[in-house]
Amino acid sequence: MSASHESIIVETCAAVTRVEAEWLQRASQRQLTLTKPPGSLGRLETLANQLAAQQRTVTPRVERKRIYVVAADHGVTAEGVSAYPSAVTAQMVANFLHGGAAINVLARLGQCEVRVVDAGVAADLSAHIDLIHAKVLWGTANFTQAAALTRAQAWQAVATGIELARAAQRDGVQLIGIGEMGIGNTTSASALTAALTGAAVEQVTGAGTGVNDEQRTHKAAVIKRALAFHQLTDATAQYDALALLAQVGGAEIGVMMGLVIGAASLCLAVIADGFISTAAAALAHRLCPAVSDYLFVAHRSVEPGQRALLELLQAEPLLDLQMRLGEGTGAALAMHLLDAAARLLSEMATFASAGVSDKS
Repeated sequence: MSASHESIIVETCAAVTRVEAEWLQRASQRQLTLTKPPGSLGRLETLANQLAAQQRTVTPRVERKRIYVVAADHGVTAEGVSAYPSAVTAQMVANFLHGGAAINVLARLGQCEVRVVDAGVAADLSAHIDLIHAKVLWGTANFTQAAALTRAQAWQAVATGIELARAAQRDGVQLIGIGEMGIGNTTSASALTAALTGAAVEQVTGAGTGVNDEQRTHKAAVIKRALAFHQLTDATAQYDALALLAQVGGAEIGVMMGLVIGAASLCLAVIADGFISTAAAALAHRLCPAVSDYLFVAHRSVEPGQRALLELLQAEPLLDLQMRLGEGTGAALAMHLLDAAARLLSEMATFASAGVSDKS
């Protein structure tokens, strides 16, 4: 592994601090002064208070928003776990860059920036000038037969995510979203989920790109075989996050993991999209538990594995729209809510400034 990559990750994790209870209290007190009945905005108030504590101000802002869509291929697709061929990953990257994907539509609607990252696509994408070229490898190995990534590649992927978070801060971004594209990555996320949570493989393996029941049973069998190969079958074990990433993860998952850690170290809010990005967030939490203070989960995916991850993270998604697309689509939608929550706390008149009598 690169010593520089290792030092970046170690130093960044050490820089993550928990939010201060004092700022949560200040935000709560300000909520009581605003022209509304106490608690009447429900969870929007809780979200605003969390943003206030993250930013250490009672007038938080998330006006500049950026979603990183991280792409990579997975060697485990050789086991027939996906309804789509691996070539779709590179094809969808081109679609993202041309503005034609669902994430592009939703990001334009919500005035969110989209940055597309090649973390490990098994194709030459060097001709795309608008792509962030951060290729760790040309697709992972088939993790039923070998580690998906080397330890050095896993560290490189995480360090890349940290650097992307730092770039976002330099650009004035106040809210980062993480999304992904990678044929086969629900298989990787399910394997990670089983290892992280101890849940049964059948309970955390879903349809992914749309496999039928017979294919889903096969997909679960492939994951079981991989976990046995890597000796990840102890339901009570607290496996090392970087080891898990290397054994059954993916380059895009590693980059998203780094984005979560990097954002938290900079006191930036970060919002995970769905199942795969939540798996990346759970790995970040395993490595650095304090990141949870800066983490939001966009939506409740129909992928069953996310439920176990949400319980692990003690996170409640902002939306439940029966989605399972990925790409950061849920994050783009949920960013509206976080922006609204911040604006309500920051911009609403107080009883005193508006000349309105409060309930006392």
